Amino acid sequence: MSKKNDKKFSLNLGQLTIPIIAILLLVLFNLFRDPSFFYIGIAHNNDGNIVLSGNLVSIINGASELAVLAIGMTLVTAACGGQDISVGAAAAIAGSVFVKILKSVPSINGFTVLVAFVSACIVAMIFGSFNGTLVAVFKIQPMIATLILYTCGRSIAYWINGGATPTVDSPIITAIGSFIPGIPIPTPVLIVVAVAIAFKLLFHFTSLELFTQSVGINGSAARLNGINATFMKLLSFILLGVCVAVAGSIGVSRLGLINHETLLLDVEMDTILAVAIGGNNLGGGKFKISGSIIGAYVIQMLTITLYAMKVSSTDVKAYKAIVIILLVVIGSPVIKAKFAKLTAKSKFGQPKQPAKGAD
Repeated sequence: MSKKNDKKFSLNLGQLTIPIIAILLLVLFNLFRDPSFFYIGIAHNNDGNIVLSGNLVSIINGASELAVLAIGMTLVTAACGGQDISVGAAAAIAGSVFVKILKSVPSINGFTVLVAFVSACIVAMIFGSFNGTLVAVFKIQPMIATLILYTCGRSIAYWINGGATPTVDSPIITAIGSFIPGIPIPTPVLIVVAVAIAFKLLFHFTSLELFTQSVGINGSAARLNGINATFMKLLSFILLGVCVAVAGSIGVSRLGLINHETLLLDVEMDTILAVAIGGNNLGGGKFKISGSIIGAYVIQMLTITLYAMKVSSTDVKAYKAIVIILLVVIGSPVIKAKFAKLTAKSKFGQPKQPAKGAD
């Protein structure tokens, strides 16, 4: 491996240090607490299909919506130096559109589901464009700009279905929210993999990653180099809209209905924390989507661990907050700089000892 590749690997590993350490600590804690915590079993679901079961499967499956949202949030954070706090409300809108289309046809088939999902994507991208315009064109801080949709988004979702919480009864929807017959891995997990691969290919075949980082690091310098900073910020919100539609559709498919009040409730803070735990700079610039995905699984593993310890649902948020504060502080630039300084001193601070036998 060349020095250039060594340096690149070192930088990438550095960004993933905090989420990897967090995962390892949770794994070790659970192994000491209950060695069977990570046991993966084989069971039969209600339809008689063979599926994987266990806490580990629940963690990977339960974090699916959060992981997808974290991917889109990472782009917004990198390009705009701020976060979108309306993703939960936007997901409720996308989910409402998804259900509205499905309920408007006499029978649900693959084509209908595709049309419903595309419609949800279009609507979520329109609302993403609204947020993006406020940020990119009118220069409003992302958190303030998205506060509008955060406030009124669930009301819009309520209006779409006339205030009702309609159910969707279809084997296809059930398969999207749980398991595809013959495949023991939860479908939401496969969707996360598909979304991650799609973004990986997008970064590979376009300059989106480079342009996004350039705009986030220094928008003025990016403009001087011919990069349209306004468009890149707007695009990041539009791509987040796609992720919102995916997450909303998964959430609806899990429950088989749309509840505008509870669908992905409070997911905004977990999404931002997943990005932060993933080693990404919340002030914009360099980012790593894989770190955000791992961050999502860290949060979900912490949640499942607390429930396994019989912590009440009302206390879970408090315990999560304490642990996440520690992780975010440890991964902060101040702590990283101090740690790098100590490492440099221990490595170079000691004078070289003369070789034995030397004059």
